[in-house]
Amino acid sequence: MKAYKLKWMDHSLELGHRTHVMGILNVTPDSFSDGGKFSALDKAISHAEQMVMEGADIIDIGGESSRPFSEPVSAEEEMRRVLPVIEHLAPRLDVPISIDTTKSEVARRAIEAGASIINDISALGIDGEIGRVAAKTGALLILMHMLGSPKTMQIRPEYTNLFEEIKTYLEKAIKKAVTAGVPKDKIIVDPGIGFGKTTKHNLQLIHHIDRMDRLDTPVLLGPSRKAFIRKTISGCEELPVGHPDIESGTQAVIAAAAIKGIHIVRVHRVAETRKTLRIIDAIRTS
Repeated sequence: MKAYKLKWMDHSLELGHRTHVMGILNVTPDSFSDGGKFSALDKAISHAEQMVMEGADIIDIGGESSRPFSEPVSAEEEMRRVLPVIEHLAPRLDVPISIDTTKSEVARRAIEAGASIINDISALGIDGEIGRVAAKTGALLILMHMLGSPKTMQIRPEYTNLFEEIKTYLEKAIKKAVTAGVPKDKIIVDPGIGFGKTTKHNLQLIHHIDRMDRLDTPVLLGPSRKAFIRKTISGCEELPVGHPDIESGTQAVIAAAAIKGIHIVRVHRVAETRKTLRIIDAIRTS
């Protein structure tokens, strides 16, 4: 995949020479695999600092669960969860902080608190004002493909042409962001593993992830602990949270995507991912 040099606000990333790692920090009570685990401020701060020590290049903070069939929360509740964490972490971390939100008010307040990346899983589909927030603040913007909403996305997802439909969706989102004033060189795309896709769709996306290169933007992939991994390993979704096979499956997916040149992977377990990528990046660039 192509190499990119991103510069925004006080940060920069050179993507393409190695696979970068985005560490997940969910400060929610109901996320699938870690709900409630880091909702206390001290635990959230400690976990973020630990992920940076382990090699995270970005910390992605979310205050609303996007697991299948989840219900949305208010902007006020989302800000109550994320803003104190960002305010405490921003002066302590050398890596950029991303806010995982679909609400422009949350995005704006998070940037004011010290975040510099907006990770919008709806690709401006829920709140188009996010594009203007990114443009006005100079924040990096991540646009993800999702079929429907978290509440509906896994109800019989179907595609006529998986790659063309995702590509067209993301092209429209990029155009919308650029129209709002976001430079294209401050946009990253995410094909949305697990967001309105069957197991087969997810496996096809990973196998052909280099096709996303046609969008001429860096590509992020977030496969960590997704249901398709549990299904592929066990044939069902009954593996308990924390089962070691889930992490093994996650690392296998990361390796497959990295060998194709994926720019960024979004993960729960940074230390394990760094070990995987050290080997895969060495093979890929040998």
